[in-house]
Amino acid sequence: MAVKMRLQRHGSKKRPFYFIVVADARAPRDGKFIQKIGTYNPLTVPATIQLDRQKALDWLHKGAQPTDTVRRILSFKGVLYLKHLLRGVKLGLFDDATAMVKFQQWHDEHEANIKRRAEAHRQQQRQRRQQAPAVRKVENNAEGSSEA
Repeated sequence: MAVKMRLQRHGSKKRPFYFIVVADARAPRDGKFIQKIGTYNPLTVPATIQLDRQKALDWLHKGAQPTDTVRRILSFKGVLYLKHLLRGVKLGLFDDATAMVKFQQWHDEHEANIKRRAEAHRQQQRQRRQQAPAVRKVENNAEGSSEA
């Protein structure tokens, strides 16, 4: 049985919200799944991703194939990097503690980068609001609105 890690769409029309699930490749997109491993909300800035790293890593080790979007999400959250580091431990290139130190260092840098981007976005939004010209309400005159 081919197992895929993919997105399962929820939410209303033009307001998507996704579950990240592990499912049989033959199952329909929003149908039966094996396990839910996280959520993805693309409408927030930055996009909100909640993922159980350990479950995702276990499924990758079992051979589950992520779709392109899920692969990008896993990469963003560091699951693929952690899998890469654990492969290095298995090959004897370094020990488990070194791998965890490397991952923690990457994770701290990544979180700082995300916070920096979010703050830059907020600053940009504030500047746009301040630069936008004030909208004036057009009032109807009694003379100009008389239609016979």
